[in-house]
Amino acid sequence: MTSAGSGLTLLQTCALSLLVFTGASQFALVGALAAGGGPFTAAAGAFFLGVRNAFYGLRLSQVLALPRAVRPFAAQWVIDETAAVSLAQPDRRGARVGFVVTGLSLYLLWNLTTLLGALGAEAIGDTGAWGLDAAGPAVFLALLAPMLRTGAERTVAGLAVLLGLGLLPVLPAGVPVLVAALAAPAVLWAQGRRGSTPRGDVTEGNR
Repeated sequence: MTSAGSGLTLLQTCALSLLVFTGASQFALVGALAAGGGPFTAAAGAFFLGVRNAFYGLRLSQVLALPRAVRPFAAQWVIDETAAVSLAQPDRRGARVGFVVTGLSLYLLWNLTTLLGALGAEAIGDTGAWGLDAAGPAVFLALLAPMLRTGAERTVAGLAVLLGLGLLPVLPAGVPVLVAALAAPAVLWAQGRRGSTPRGDVTEGNR
């Protein structure tokens, strides 16, 4: 329904879930499209959110040790849940079973519910009249909020919000999301500068 509220057709919605099997990236893409952003800026935001799966893949490639011919297909299922289940197993066989069972079940259920949601959105007509155009940002925030556990993470999120909202009136739709991604390296740089400050300089400054 979220995709339908962003203007995607039934076929486009189903293709998105089949080919981009990561929820956060999907919600980011349809959210940017709903805001009027172009396809390239929307795809760029989704790409940045999906980069974390590449780090999961580096670890899972060692744990699962799958044949080379299988790896391109297994990469489609490298997500938070499959990584968590696989890494929690005591041996390689258990990790492989956990990866396949978790990946297959989630992939089938995700795409089935996507199809049902898209059909339901077509049946009710104008999704904007029902307020479904706001579902994407709301779901994305619900997914993000529990992940903000440390002060640095909350600082990154707050700075990203300020950048996104502040630049929204002056930049084309979708571009503020990309600029907001700079919040993470900016906070990391500031933390690095603070951590590298010589103790003696701080002491003299206090005097």
